Amino acid sequence: MSERGGLREMRAPRRWAVWGTTAWAAGILVLLVVLPLSMREFYGDRLATHWGGSGKPDGSLPLWAAAVAPAAVWAVLAAVAVFWRAARRWRAAVLVSGGVLLAGGQVSIVRANLHHADWRDAAPVSVGAVVTVFAAAAAGCVAWRVSRRPATAPASRGQGARMEIPEGERRVWLSRTANPWLRLVAAVTGAVAAVAPLVGTGGATASMWLLIVPFAVASAAVLVCSSVRVRVGERGVDVAFGPLGWPVRRWDAADVEWARAERRTPAQVGGWGYRLSGLGTTVMLRAGECLVIRAGGKNFAVSVDDAERGAALLNSLAGARTEGT
Repeated sequence: MSERGGLREMRAPRRWAVWGTTAWAAGILVLLVVLPLSMREFYGDRLATHWGGSGKPDGSLPLWAAAVAPAAVWAVLAAVAVFWRAARRWRAAVLVSGGVLLAGGQVSIVRANLHHADWRDAAPVSVGAVVTVFAAAAAGCVAWRVSRRPATAPASRGQGARMEIPEGERRVWLSRTANPWLRLVAAVTGAVAAVAPLVGTGGATASMWLLIVPFAVASAAVLVCSSVRVRVGERGVDVAFGPLGWPVRRWDAADVEWARAERRTPAQVGGWGYRLSGLGTTVMLRAGECLVIRAGGKNFAVSVDDAERGAALLNSLAGARTEGT
């Protein structure tokens, strides 16, 4: 591998981190401003923004201020997290937890004010506040665990060893991996989607879908990426996702150019779950050994145990298929 190629691959995770941070910051900013303004026909010119111990609103802001104030707080928070070098260690946790907290708070405020011309009649937000704080804390913990892992240099580009298979024998390799933190995130977001219709009126109103749909989709997506099962056999390799083993990605042995074991970290590939980076596609469930498959000119990696043995078997099967054609 050339020095230039190695530097390019080492810089790829940084580029993805920059783009990811930019997209997250911009997305939260847009949500904070657009959400209350887009629903202005369903409430008055002032929104309840503070509730007392009795659950009754005791403070309000004009509609424009209710949109601008949290956006300004987010802009300052994001700027400090990004540009203050002393905060670099906590940057991911601050941005993720702060974004979830402000976005959840804005959703709760908008929902509480819907269909109330007078802000004094706004609904309570106690349940939404508790859910938002819990979700922000969980998201911050996950982001901190990801960001504190140091990046490592890419592994060598060898094509991997082969396994000696005696004539007449058939061999199969299986490996499973699950990430309990991703399962926790899926459970939390799924609980938010399930509990939302029960809050307030006891039924899912139009405003609640602003909360239900994003959390339900996020829960399903995270759950699918929280576990993986890899099988290498005579047909090739199958990678099954989620507790139900679906969806499944398959490669025929004849289409595999090579396979190898390689150590990767979430910091290298841009986080947990199904990631796209300069290293190709990676299913990152835990830092460490990954099975890397080269097929169709693209790399696919999945973090599973005993990856070296699986790669050796796949190389042997791929070589046998190629030689037999």
